[in-house]
Amino acid sequence: RAVAIEAVERASQVCQAVFKRLITAETLTKKDKSPVTVADFGAQAVVNHILEQHFPDDPVVGEEDSKDLQGEDGRALREKVTELILRAIDRGQYAGGPQGRHWTLDPIDGTKGFLRGEQFAVCLALIIDGKVCLGVVGCPNLPYDMSKPDGERGVLMVA
Repeated sequence: RAVAIEAVERASQVCQAVFKRLITAETLTKKDKSPVTVADFGAQAVVNHILEQHFPDDPVVGEEDSKDLQGEDGRALREKVTELILRAIDRGQYAGGPQGRHWTLDPIDGTKGFLRGEQFAVCLALIIDGKVCLGVVGCPNLPYDMSKPDGERGVLMVA
């Protein structure tokens, strides 16, 4: 539980830092027409790296794939990503299944909201034998107190 919380918190921090420096040219459009940014790759790499340190035998179902960084279309983003990041991203290539233990990750659920500076979430779940045993969702832009929409932001939910 603590490891999952740490992973989502760090990934959320990566997303916020990237947004402050994000340039439109640093966004790719995937085959399914959804956008992907360096923050998507960075968040997935951070979570996968932390999970690998604590649970090296647990596979991860991740949304992103370093193939999106390859070729001419991925050149601008690729130049910002190191071999360590590529390896960490690809740790999320497990297909999942009803048996055993694995993690599932969406490094930025709501990339279009992220790109607009609006709502998005970093989502991580531990699945054991087909059942979700732990879920952690980080919402970096969500107001902590909904009655104060301009107040402190950043909500972490654990179930």
